[in-house]
Amino acid sequence: MRKHWGKTLIGLAVTVLALWWALRGEDLGQIWLQMRKGHLGLLTAAVAVATTGFLIRAMRWKILLAPVRRDTGLRSRFAAVSIGFMANNVLPLRAGEFARPYALSKMEPVSMSAAFGSLVVERFLDSIVLTLLLVVPVMLPGFPMTGALSSGFGALALRGALTFVTVLLVALVSMALWPRGFVRTAERLASKLLPQAIARPLVDALDAFLDSIALLRSPGLMVQGLLWTIGFWLFHGLSFWLGMMAFGIHTGVISAWFTEAVVGFGVAAPSAPGFIGTFHASAKFALSDVYGVDPSRSLAFAFGYWAGGWVPITLIGLWYAWRLGLSLGEVGGAEERVEASIEGAHAQPQATEGVDASEAR
Repeated sequence: MRKHWGKTLIGLAVTVLALWWALRGEDLGQIWLQMRKGHLGLLTAAVAVATTGFLIRAMRWKILLAPVRRDTGLRSRFAAVSIGFMANNVLPLRAGEFARPYALSKMEPVSMSAAFGSLVVERFLDSIVLTLLLVVPVMLPGFPMTGALSSGFGALALRGALTFVTVLLVALVSMALWPRGFVRTAERLASKLLPQAIARPLVDALDAFLDSIALLRSPGLMVQGLLWTIGFWLFHGLSFWLGMMAFGIHTGVISAWFTEAVVGFGVAAPSAPGFIGTFHASAKFALSDVYGVDPSRSLAFAFGYWAGGWVPITLIGLWYAWRLGLSLGEVGGAEERVEASIEGAHAQPQATEGVDASEAR
């Protein structure tokens, strides 16, 4: 519990700092005026596209789950995705990252540890595509030469994203091609560098989702997963484009994809529920610091688009949670259950893919 309070306080501190950075020196009245002037039709279209994206996530998840179970149902996957993002929106500590595999295990014969492992692969694919959307626009002739990405925070963020994806690529490919050796090496390093209370769960987690990362050993599934991921982020970027136009930002669809990438990496930082603060600071940086958009318009878009997108998936997730008989308390406690599943998978490596859903829980 003390550990969780610490994480919560860190997230709140990051949110406060991000909001302070985004709003410092800005006229709140002007931001509100720009929000009131927003085009409701375009904003509604943006929210509709963004919400449809969760269905695409659920469709892609079938491929990522294929190494552990090929015939999961779309309705189950969509329900789990919705519950996960609802939990991220209303609960601290990014509870949705654990609520999603927990919810899926309630509906499908897939263990929580295997479902959680598939999400690691999903984040890896997302990171590759978001890095491309971050880097490719910079290389295009029409990209604004503002210097925001050549020095200071922008340069640091760009290099950090590239370094992160490179390290993740090397780690996951090593796990796929040399799984047991990788775990043994990680175990030796962890025992030397980390306290036992941290090292043991980390090694257990690595060992538990090795089967899920088998996707990386299947060129066909890997290509399918990557193509779905590219399609998802290009589609989702259209919601940014529509939302930007709703608030008078006409910098083009390329800038929308770039902004989406900046926001995608920005919201990876710990924050209060719903990515409040990190979303807004990231959007302002991309649109105002890089593309030169008036900050009041950038922030009007950030707050308007964020609020519009927050409502539908939260309501959908709450509805599915109610249908499954899950309380918010149970959803919020999914982390402990997923961790227990990971430890159990590590303790009983002979468990098979066809484990009964009740046993997975």
